[in-house]
Amino acid sequence: MFRIYTPQDANNTLPEVSKKFNDILCQKNHVLELHEELQRTLELNSDLEEFIKKKQELNVAVTALYRAIEGLESMGIVIKSVEEGLVDFPCKRFDKEVWLCWKLGESEIKFWHTKEEGFLGRKPLPPRGFIGGTDDLSDLI
Repeated sequence: MFRIYTPQDANNTLPEVSKKFNDILCQKNHVLELHEELQRTLELNSDLEEFIKKKQELNVAVTALYRAIEGLESMGIVIKSVEEGLVDFPCKRFDKEVWLCWKLGESEIKFWHTKEEGFLGRKPLPPRGFIGGTDDLSDLI
């Protein structure tokens, strides 16, 4: 699903986004643990049955991780980095497409950047210029 978020819309979805992102982190950690277990199985020269069971368990966990990522991104947002906890929301500022930028642990959307910039190009949200902002200029967009 594609949608354009306002800063207010994005902030309203943050509790759900945060929960889903934390689920993704748990899934990712589980995948990493299973991968390490699979490696140990190989190093210990375990029998094929044990290896195949562990490999199938890892496959199920990887599939669950990708489903969790798909579930979050189906909200119309983009995960920029699981490791850094970065999520971007599509938005419009005046007539330009931009990203509202959120990092796991932040209590609200406070930053934005252009499509060409990344996290290092984050700028504080100004009080005007965004659809649905405090000075709603949607009639100009």
